[in-house]
Amino acid sequence: MNTTYIGEHLWPGQLGHVLVILAFSTALLSTLSYFFSARNSEQLESNAWHKMGRFSFLAHGFSVIAIMGLLFYMIFKHMFEYQYVWQHSSKSLPVRYMLSCFWEGQEGSFLLWTFWHVVLGLVVMSTSGKRWEAPVMTVVASVQVFLVSMLLGVYFGDYRLGSHPFLLLREHPEFQNLPFTKVPNYLAQLDGRGLNPLLQNYWMTIHPPTLFLGFASTLIPFSFAIAGLWKNRPQEWLQQAIPWTFFGIMILGTGILMGGAWAYESLSFGGFWAWDPVENASLVPWLTLVAAGHVMLIHRANGKSLASAFGLSIITFILILYSTFLTRSGILGNTSVHAFTDLGMSGQLLVYLIFYIAVAFALVVYRRALLFRREEEEAANSREFWMFIGSLVLCVSAFQIIFTTSIPVINKIFGSNIAPPTKPIEHYNSWQVPIAILIALLIAVTQFLKYKKTNIATWLKQLMWPFVVATILAVLMALGLEMKHGFHIGLLWASVFAAIANGQFLLRNQKINLGKGGASIAHIGFGLILLGALISTSTSTIISRNTSQTDVSKLGKDYSNRENILLRRNDTLQMGPYRVFYRGKVVKGIDHFFEVVYLEPDNQGKYHQTFVLRPLVQANPRMGNAAEPDTRHFWNRDVYTHITYVDLAQVEAGQEKENRKETKHTLSSGDTLYTANAIVVLEGLFKQNDVEGLLTPKDRQELGLKDGDLAVGAHMRILDVKGKVQYANPLMIIRGNLIDGLPAEIDSLGLEFSFVHLNPDNGKVDIVVKEKQRSENDFIVMKAIVFPYINILWLGMIILVVGTTISIFHRIRLAKKNRTPATS
Repeated sequence: MNTTYIGEHLWPGQLGHVLVILAFSTALLSTLSYFFSARNSEQLESNAWHKMGRFSFLAHGFSVIAIMGLLFYMIFKHMFEYQYVWQHSSKSLPVRYMLSCFWEGQEGSFLLWTFWHVVLGLVVMSTSGKRWEAPVMTVVASVQVFLVSMLLGVYFGDYRLGSHPFLLLREHPEFQNLPFTKVPNYLAQLDGRGLNPLLQNYWMTIHPPTLFLGFASTLIPFSFAIAGLWKNRPQEWLQQAIPWTFFGIMILGTGILMGGAWAYESLSFGGFWAWDPVENASLVPWLTLVAAGHVMLIHRANGKSLASAFGLSIITFILILYSTFLTRSGILGNTSVHAFTDLGMSGQLLVYLIFYIAVAFALVVYRRALLFRREEEEAANSREFWMFIGSLVLCVSAFQIIFTTSIPVINKIFGSNIAPPTKPIEHYNSWQVPIAILIALLIAVTQFLKYKKTNIATWLKQLMWPFVVATILAVLMALGLEMKHGFHIGLLWASVFAAIANGQFLLRNQKINLGKGGASIAHIGFGLILLGALISTSTSTIISRNTSQTDVSKLGKDYSNRENILLRRNDTLQMGPYRVFYRGKVVKGIDHFFEVVYLEPDNQGKYHQTFVLRPLVQANPRMGNAAEPDTRHFWNRDVYTHITYVDLAQVEAGQEKENRKETKHTLSSGDTLYTANAIVVLEGLFKQNDVEGLLTPKDRQELGLKDGDLAVGAHMRILDVKGKVQYANPLMIIRGNLIDGLPAEIDSLGLEFSFVHLNPDNGKVDIVVKEKQRSENDFIVMKAIVFPYINILWLGMIILVVGTTISIFHRIRLAKKNRTPATS
């Protein structure tokens, strides 16, 4: 008996599946059409194939955009009958994070990648000229065939090709036999699983599209390189590829930097880079792409290094495919915190990778006589020689990173048991810091060299002042920051040298035409990135040393008293240069914000509130709790905090127990005692006459004071955590052999003071202090880190992007200027 389901919307899934098949078919048709057009470029029928290639790619682009629009519609309409929508969104998710739902999953991210290829392909079609369009678009369209195949979700026997986002939840293998699939109105109470808490951040709305545009941009230089080999145009392709290469450098670099900013703001590992395998997988192609761009400039200047230009353009795209395999095959599941799980597409990914390796290898072998010609070596005093050395250094850096990241793959292929580094940050830094020193030095000195040959005396003279100034600044900074590690000091000097030298080169040589100064500006930015990353990480200080009476290590092996401070609500503790207290929590939906107040002393030593941080913990009922840090930004430092432990079932902020903690203190005038939230000073005692002025008639009546009674008062000054001063005057009444008293309360602090004994011999008094007790569970464990001068890093990122953008426009102008009718 078939079940008739109530409320299901079946048309979006049916339409979506048709559109996926259409996108695949038109991509395949475009590939074949462009292939025959390029193959028969001298024949009349080529024009018909060319038109068919164009038309089918436009139809493919329409299909891809329609699929995206349909999937967005399903997400915003909460169509949880579809597994992809249920898996990545929920009714309670804020609208601003709906975009992130689209690309959280594998299918959505493949679709995003496909979309950017469509956009870039359309630009190539309109700008490259007919002579280049057909061979280049053959490659682009073929890549679309592979990418869209990841979305087909069709079965050949027991084998499923791809996974499409239009599968009904009740038809998914994990759910199709569950009881709810037999209930006709199962949608009535169904809500989505929701978005990963770590992705609920504005950076994740803009970071993935930017990063995937960067991935997509590497296809265009690759396509021009393949077309150049295929059509035997080993020189001409570079003129077209150089602007695209620098566009890729800029956009992929921006995406990586955005990822660092997201990690810094949202992840609680304490930093902007953790050498996670997924981070490495995006960084390595960028390094080889930067090397490719510089080798292309060498070839444009002297006609050499052609094989390197081809090789690095090809390798960069191959590394994008390899990185995709690493992060989506599930092979990094045990070594990466944010790799995708395997959806059964690892075989397709491997075929995809092997196919383009084979095509590229076959063409390189076929054109080996052109590529591997004997060339005259560049002079050691030429710019191109040291640019080539710099490209080699970048390749060494990329190789070290990808080799270590690939250890799980190596183990899988060869059956080995190589252990990944247990301390990845220290491992990678031990290699990459020396490499960074070399790169910074090359950035500093190479700009002053001329192509082909340079007068060394003139070169040294130009570098003298940047060298001297950088050395003085580096020494002063190393002393001020108390740096002692040799490589750190070396990188400090090299990065300062790189920024200053390129600044001088820009001012001296590019006064008239700033457009030509893009490289220098980008190099300044890169030097500042190295400098900011070095200072902020190597001199960062964990200030959250536990000063409470509770041992946080009892919570588990991951909790060290040297790095985690336990704060009970309204308790004030010293933490580094600050005094801090946990004021309470504010709950907004599933987000629990914990208010931590920071106090600093003024010139008189009085503490005042200077700022409040609100790190949060998201109580996600489906995915578990997720912590998100909060940071206070100053011009010279950041104070970064995140919650490492909290019991979200604790007593609500402001709720108190009925009992009080009672302590007895013996004090002389001028002595100080400390409570959980205040500093109390006994300023002096008051005799009978002084006390009378402090008593109301009601107090006198209640106490039954008579003329023969002796009354003594304690004058106490209370300084709370906010720097506010209050006074309390507890009294002790002596009637013959009887002692009575009148306590004094400070309600705002939950304190009560009782004067219980006076020693006439030494003038000391006994004061009993009662403090209202908070719930023992009402506490947080927090980690706080000070990152000095991290703004240098963010400033460097901006300058790098600006400089690279200027270079892109300069390369586009040169390409247009040098383009001839024959090549257009």
